[in-house]
Amino acid sequence: MSQVNVNTKPITTEKSYVKTRKKIVKFFVETFAVLATLVIFGIPFYFVIVNSLKDRQESSLLNMDWPSTIHLIDNLKEVIAARDGMLMTAFFNSIMITGFSMVLLILFGAAAGYILQRRVSKWTPFFNFLILAGLIVPPAVVPTIWVLQEIGLFKTMPGIVLVEVALNLPFTILLYRGFMVTIPKSLDEAALIDGCGKFRLFLNIILPLLKPVSATVIVLTAVNIYNDFVNPLYFFPGGDNATLQLTLYNFMSMYITQWNLLFTNVLLISIPPLILFLIFNKQIVAGMTAGSVK
Repeated sequence: MSQVNVNTKPITTEKSYVKTRKKIVKFFVETFAVLATLVIFGIPFYFVIVNSLKDRQESSLLNMDWPSTIHLIDNLKEVIAARDGMLMTAFFNSIMITGFSMVLLILFGAAAGYILQRRVSKWTPFFNFLILAGLIVPPAVVPTIWVLQEIGLFKTMPGIVLVEVALNLPFTILLYRGFMVTIPKSLDEAALIDGCGKFRLFLNIILPLLKPVSATVIVLTAVNIYNDFVNPLYFFPGGDNATLQLTLYNFMSMYITQWNLLFTNVLLISIPPLILFLIFNKQIVAGMTAGSVK
């Protein structure tokens, strides 16, 4: 018995050494990842903040020096008042486009993901191909404008909402379908046996269970739509139809750019996505990874 104890001591010591070494390596890797994230994302954000605090002359240097005097309030007033308050109109348009698009994406994406996961048939590969094609094939600008003109939705809020929904729907369906695997089919069967209709089953039972992936869809897709520059430029033109990203043109020209006002504008339009992320950040990972392990 003593012979066994003597032989097991080196093995135990070696295992403890390997375990400690793994912890040290993990600590340094995590520390490096945090520092790299701060450098990649923190420095540009600091650059925007610092230049939004400067006046026109200091901001033209485009450096990271702290301003001699703070001009944030004056810059905010000038940005808000530029072009008869276009920023407020742009805020309204961007929020309305993002809000309506998210409602439609959650309803249609959840419904499509539910059907595709629950009802597997010979048509399932075809629909999967269409979803992947929606992710891969780039949108055609001119045909889309022609279609919107034919149905009377060009330069309208419903038109740009439908465009945003169509472009983001494939990704949304994939997220919902992956999460739907975690909801047992026995729940559907029990509800149907109790006399619950299929429409009521989806709205009252299934949809509330999709809150984690819905939070993921809201954060990822809402930020994508909110920051969209190209689609409003092509499909929602006009001064009264300006969105927040297009207001950056207010302070840029061929001959002179008001960098202090431009960075102040960038700072303002970055606040809503930041707030949205802070609210839903705990549920983003759960919604992205749900369904990957059954």
